[in-house]
Amino acid sequence: MSQSDVTGEAQDDGTIEVASDLAYLRLAIVNAMFFGTPGARDWVLIDTGIIGMANIIRRAAAERFGTGVPPAAIVLTHGHFDHVGALDELAREWDVPVYAHPLEAPYLDGSASYPPPDPAVGGGLTALLSPLFPRGPVDVRERLRPLPEDGSVPLMPGWRWLHTPGHSVGHVSLWREADRALIAGDAFVTTAQESAYAAVTQEPELHGPPKYFTHDWQAARESVRQLATLAPELAITGHGRAMRGAAMRNALQTLAQDFDRVAVPEGGRFVDAPQRAEDGSAYR
Repeated sequence: MSQSDVTGEAQDDGTIEVASDLAYLRLAIVNAMFFGTPGARDWVLIDTGIIGMANIIRRAAAERFGTGVPPAAIVLTHGHFDHVGALDELAREWDVPVYAHPLEAPYLDGSASYPPPDPAVGGGLTALLSPLFPRGPVDVRERLRPLPEDGSVPLMPGWRWLHTPGHSVGHVSLWREADRALIAGDAFVTTAQESAYAAVTQEPELHGPPKYFTHDWQAARESVRQLATLAPELAITGHGRAMRGAAMRNALQTLAQDFDRVAVPEGGRFVDAPQRAEDGSAYR
C-alpha cells in the first residue's frame, strides 16, 4: 500500500478528520476517535489512549466541540492499557457513562487482569518490551455500562457494534453502513505495531492484531474475515493511519484469506493454547 491510500485532513485541534462527524487523534502509539460534528454538544469519545494523554484529549475536545462541553459517552473497543490510559481520569471528570462489551467488564471493573503478553512473537522492540506494559484492570464500575444487545451504539445513531474477539475476549468494532465506515480497534491495524520504528513512522500497511497481546488467534482470524466481508470504504484502526478505498479493501481481503500465513505467529504460547472467556481467561 502507498501513502495515497492514507486518508484524512489534519485539523487545528490536532485531530485528523476523515468524515464530517468523525476524526481521530494520534496519542503516541495509539489512536482515540471523536464522533460528532465540530461544535456538537452530544459527541462521543472512542478509546482514551495511554496514560498521560488526558490533557491532549481535553485540549482537542475543547477546540473541536467547545470549552466545557463533555462527551455524552465514552465507548471502548476493548480495555488494553493503550486504549484506557486516560479513561478513569476523564470519565470521573466528565461524569459520563462508559460503554463496552460485557465480556470486557472484568478488565474495566477492577476484578481481573488480562493474560500476560507474549514477547516472543512478532519481533521488534515493542513486542520485546511488552511484559512491562500494564495489564491490570482499571476500575470504572460506577460508570460502566454494557453495549446494548440489539447491536446499536448509544449516542451514535446509524452505527452498530460488532463483536470481534481474538485480540481480547470482548473486543468490538464499530460499523456505519451508510458510508461503510469502520472503526476496527485492534481487530486489524494499519502499521506493524510490534516494531517501535513502524509504530512511530506508521508506514501504511495492513496487519493482523498486535501479536504480543492477542490471546485467541482462531477468533482473531474469524473477526478479520467478518470485517472483510463488509467491504469498508474507510477504516480507522487503533494503531496506524486511517485508510480508504479499493487498495485498502483488497489488502483486507488478502489479510482475511491468508491470515494464518501472514498474521499468526509460528510459535507462541497462545497459538495452540488460546485464552477464551469460556475458559476463564480473566487472570485474577
